[in-house]
Order: sequence, then C-alpha cells, then structure tokens
Amino acid sequence: MKILISNDDGIDANGIYALAQAMKELGEVTVIAPRTEQSAVGHAITMKMPLRVTEYYKNGEFFGYAIDGTPADCIKIGIRNIMKETPDIVISGINHGSNTAINIIYSGTVSAAREAAIMDVPAIAVSVTSHEAINFDYAIEVVKGLTKLVVKNGLERGTLLNVNVPDLPSEKISGVLLTKQGKSKWDDIYEERLDPYGKKYFWLTGKLMDTDITLDTDQNAIKNNYVTISPIHFDLTDYKSYDNMQSWNIPEVFRNIKE
Repeated sequence: MKILISNDDGIDANGIYALAQAMKELGEVTVIAPRTEQSAVGHAITMKMPLRVTEYYKNGEFFGYAIDGTPADCIKIGIRNIMKETPDIVISGINHGSNTAINIIYSGTVSAAREAAIMDVPAIAVSVTSHEAINFDYAIEVVKGLTKLVVKNGLERGTLLNVNVPDLPSEKISGVLLTKQGKSKWDDIYEERLDPYGKKYFWLTGKLMDTDITLDTDQNAIKNNYVTISPIHFDLTDYKSYDNMQSWNIPEVFRNIKE
C-alpha cells in the first residue's frame, strides 16, 4: 500500500511525525507537507509564485519533502510530480486542534484530504482536539483501522473522512461514532491593539457559538469524549434550495435580458 501523508501544521510538527512512523506498518509512506505552519489557510493554492521542494531530514534521517506552499499544493505537486505512482490513500494529520463544524471550511488539514478526493484518491483527515496535543496513540490506532476499511470498502467519489479524536488517554475515550458535520460557528472579533511603536493593528479572536446538542454531530460528540468520523465531500450545492427555486422559473424571468 502506498500512503501519502501531509498536514497543515508543517513538516516539523509532532503529529505528522507520529503518524508517519506508525503508518509504515501498513505500507510505503511518503511525507509531503508544508515547510511552515499553514493552519486555517483553507483550500488555497499557490499561483504566480514558484513552489520549491526541499528534502527534509529529521533526527539525521530523510523524513519527507517540504513544500513552500499550502496543504492543497502539497497534495497536487506530491501526486503529480514527486510520487512515481498514485497513492492508494492520502492521510492528512495528525492535526493539533479539532476540525469540527464550521472549522472544516477553514482547515488546511481537511483541505489537503479534500484535494486528494478531488483527484479521485481516497483520503482521511485526522485531528486531535488540543493545540498542545500529547495523546496520539488512540488517533493512530483509529487511522490504521479506518485505512484498512477504506482500502477494502472504498469511498464514494469525491468523499473524504474527517476524523476527530479527544486528546485523552484511551481509557477516558467514550467510543467511536459515525457523525455529521455540526453547525456550530465562531463569533469572530478583531481586537484593536498597538504594536511597540504605537501603530494600530488587529488580532483575530472570538468565541465558539456552540449550537450542536446531539451525539450525531461531530462538535457535540467530541465534547462528550467520542472519536468522530464524518464523511464529507466538496459538492457545495444546496439541493433543497435547488428544488425549491425551480418554482422561480429563472430561465423565463431572465429570457429577455439584452446584452
């Protein structure tokens, strides 16, 4: 099995190192990740700037390839230019900090997996719920098991699996649930501050508006110490609105617009 691993925390992050070492038990691992942290860059890709690929060594041994770009860049250039064969699966993570509810939209971790899905490669994004994460073992075991299931059963075209794991010892984890993306969102605030020279700048802060109350949503399940596995895809069409808007008779209404 050929496994491509990436992230958004950067190639030197503890989570990606722990994941890469463990996944060698399942197959041939290639690490291609951003040279620097790219958290919350979403699905950005680099245009009109060169992308440089650098061999990266850790503890005196070759670890992978560092890219001066985004997580999505890493997947694109990794599959098209660096790897000799298309990987059987792409795994993005282990991310430091959860990616649930609205955070999925902003997440570079999820976007790396989504780019793989766009390229018709099965993908998993995995996060541990603390930015100072220390418990990776349970997340690794979940990813191993899920990788085997994905390779065996496949995924719908364009679908990826978004996994969140509590930053807890295994005995404190409640279980593993199949969940949906929650609807909780951030109430963002830009605090006005002054730099050491007295010049004004703004710093993003805010609080989570937690509206999810059922265990079938990722946000609420993770609060109750469950591992969440959510199948998501890149089709953003609102099919209910699409059906409702048929009654608007849009082709006829705009038929007589003149150029």
